[in-house]
Amino acid sequence: MADEPLVLGIETSCDETGVGIVRGTTLLADAVASSVEEHGRFGGVVPEIASRAHLEAMVPTVQRALDEAGIKASDLDGIAVTAGPGLAGALLVGVSAAKAYAYALGKPLYGVNHLASHICVDQLEHGRLPEPTMALLVSGGHSSLLLTEDITSDMRSLGATIDDAAGEAFDKVARLLNLGFPGGPVIDRYAKEGDPAAIAFPRGLTGSKDPAYDFSFSGLKTAVARWVEAKRRAGEDVPIRDVAASFQEAVTDVLTRKAVRACKDNGVDHLMIGGGVAANSRLRAMAQERCDRAGITLRVPRPKLCTDNGAMVAALGAEMVRRDRAPSALGLSADSSLPVTETHVPADHDALHRHAEHG
Repeated sequence: MADEPLVLGIETSCDETGVGIVRGTTLLADAVASSVEEHGRFGGVVPEIASRAHLEAMVPTVQRALDEAGIKASDLDGIAVTAGPGLAGALLVGVSAAKAYAYALGKPLYGVNHLASHICVDQLEHGRLPEPTMALLVSGGHSSLLLTEDITSDMRSLGATIDDAAGEAFDKVARLLNLGFPGGPVIDRYAKEGDPAAIAFPRGLTGSKDPAYDFSFSGLKTAVARWVEAKRRAGEDVPIRDVAASFQEAVTDVLTRKAVRACKDNGVDHLMIGGGVAANSRLRAMAQERCDRAGITLRVPRPKLCTDNGAMVAALGAEMVRRDRAPSALGLSADSSLPVTETHVPADHDALHRHAEHG
């Protein structure tokens, strides 16, 4: 194991300051400082609050990770950081810190893709990913199906959300039901005591002429809102647990149905589910049931590794080092709209983009 690359990863794309340390595919430390409580009273993430929280948490969280791993910063083989996508200000804090550590320590810097990191983190739980692997990424900002031929360089987008992502829909429905923020965990909790067949909510983009791999949850969110409003106008109690269960069933039905179809259509026998919504208990159970029936091997990390964390960034960074991928330049920029197909930002990334802009 000592010959495997030792990499520290920094994640600041949203409201979690995550610092992880990985040796190869072995997790040594996973330190997280969350600002979720500060955002809760606003019903969602406030970018300025997130950025300031990252600034305050960065150095102590890095030190906590080093202490947990029992190593010195000088022992590291590289520094990895989420370069995008995410909130611009939040990303800048992490990228600036990573550049400072890389420069001070004389270590290579790897700016990596947040979404690719959510896939690579599974290697810390179940070993290296088979190639190809189908990846279903479900989070607050993304619902995507990705054919992953090489986690460090070759990911092809098959489909994505055209409006609200699954995580956004969970947050909005939770707010509608006055259940608080974030919505995913609380909807999951209430749904366990409800009837998933109580209300026939729509399944978006599942018609025969609809895009096979794209997602849409805006119509579902609206249908829930109208159903709840009708109950309230009639002076009736809203069965919150049944609404939560029926809504959750609609989301997980669509996600798993399209993911299994993508595997079958592309001849892929491994499905990996990542992102914050992958912690949802019904999604995990339904995916397992459908994968078992289809002869597909399902890989889902434990819930703590599904949400944003530094371990996932370190895992992808370690894979970059192992496969001898080019490091990023110290002039690395944060890119809030970094395409999912760009798994990392090599040294010539900015030059290539400038050339493209000027023809």
